Amino acid sequence: MLLGLSEWFWQERLWFPEGLGWADLEDQDGRVYAKAHDLWVALPIALIFLIIRQVFERTVATPLASLLGVKDTVRLRVSHNPTLDSYYCNITKNPTQTSIASLCKQTGHSGRQVQRWFRRRRNQDRPSLLKKFREASWRFTFYLLAFIAGLASLIDKPWLYDVKEMWQGFPVLTLLPSQYWYYMIELGFYSSLLFSVASDVKRKDFKEQIVHHVATILLISFSWCVNYIRAGTLIMLVHDSSDYFLESAKMFNYAGWRNACNYIFIVFAAIFIITRLVIFPFWIIYCTWVYPVTIYEPFFGYYFFNGLLMTLQCLHIFWAVLIIRIAIRFLTHNEKVDDERSDKDETDESEEGEGEEDKKDMKKNGPVQNGHTVHNNNHSKTE
Repeated sequence: MLLGLSEWFWQERLWFPEGLGWADLEDQDGRVYAKAHDLWVALPIALIFLIIRQVFERTVATPLASLLGVKDTVRLRVSHNPTLDSYYCNITKNPTQTSIASLCKQTGHSGRQVQRWFRRRRNQDRPSLLKKFREASWRFTFYLLAFIAGLASLIDKPWLYDVKEMWQGFPVLTLLPSQYWYYMIELGFYSSLLFSVASDVKRKDFKEQIVHHVATILLISFSWCVNYIRAGTLIMLVHDSSDYFLESAKMFNYAGWRNACNYIFIVFAAIFIITRLVIFPFWIIYCTWVYPVTIYEPFFGYYFFNGLLMTLQCLHIFWAVLIIRIAIRFLTHNEKVDDERSDKDETDESEEGEGEEDKKDMKKNGPVQNGHTVHNNNHSKTE
């Protein structure tokens, strides 16, 4: 059954134009072509990335965070309460007023105390600034180096300047060593992001990020198997060209360098819009969707490849709306740049009011412990 499924999956009419097939990609006369089994190399590379990331975050990112003045907010830990903890873990982290009233009866606490417990408990689960900074610095380092390496490997290639050149001689396109390593490293990195998604900082666009990672991995893998490598290298270069600006803006934001964060974010927004909303759809997708049908009849691989590109483009539009919204707020109201996708620590002015009420009670009745006035009897206590 598996053999039959494999034969059906790899049949030539799915992945190649009519008259072409796998035989055209057999190594011959010193020419080397991409092979599907080469993709297994990405798995050990992904594991190596996970190890390098742990070392990098401890030996580079953490000292850098200290140097830039990244400071974590001290969060108050909640007292252990089996009833509230069970409700938090098994039912919801945000109880309704009706649920709060029920929990008050079960625990003997006031509504304000129950709300404060859930607020602090939610804050405990949020990632620290240091964790966010370390993650951003790792991604900044990779995206910057990947963009430099990708640009260096494509700077002398004709399809960087004329995208139609990516189909010249297709599918008999010789694989270059620079293309091989560019592909394997990018595929290994995005695979490592998928492996570490459970421990990474979760943002409001978590599902969109998963879709992005999966679509990227499929796009890289498919373009490799059917020798769409020239198109693939251009797509990866376009994506890497703006991401390191975003990650550097996050780093300065976590460090409290507001001006640096704001101006880098504006640069990122401009590059993102140009590359993702102009170059990507009107140059690259045009050349993979419109131009190929002038050379050969459409086939399944053609639709599959462009379907993945359109999935990425939809995500680009989604993120562009968020980016433009933040940029407009900064430019028109001079508000600070904040990542709308990130959860922020919750505060409640009622706690301040509650503290003031406690002080008034202490002035009126003296310190209270377990409902009884504590008499000092003129003995001092050093804390």
